[in-house]
Amino acid sequence: QVQLVESGGGVVPPGGSLRLSCVVSGHTSRSFSMGWFRQAPGKDREFVAAISRASTGSYYSDSVKGRATITRHYANNAVYLQMNSLKPEDTAVYYCAASGSWDYSDSTTYNYWGPGTQVTVSS
Repeated sequence: QVQLVESGGGVVPPGGSLRLSCVVSGHTSRSFSMGWFRQAPGKDREFVAAISRASTGSYYSDSVKGRATITRHYANNAVYLQMNSLKPEDTAVYYCAASGSWDYSDSTTYNYWGPGTQVTVSS
């Protein structure tokens, strides 16, 4: 079976940086396009970033554009989200997801999800 596990979350001050990691097991990650979503308390889940199966396209929400970079390392079966200049409004649980046939910003087109990792931006 396919499993995704996130890591790298934590508590950081405003202006700080984090790199989130997502490792795919049970299947080569080359089979999937990959995305990051987040959900803050009292809010709906929102799209953050995505990268296509062959890394030919990368996509970002307006809220993180210029501050976030999504990359992947196929030999490690991993995808990463580097976030800089973090703001309190970035506080959320961040989820990694995998899709075999996607509309990159639509969470309903993703087939597999990790359990999430908490990011808290606070002074």
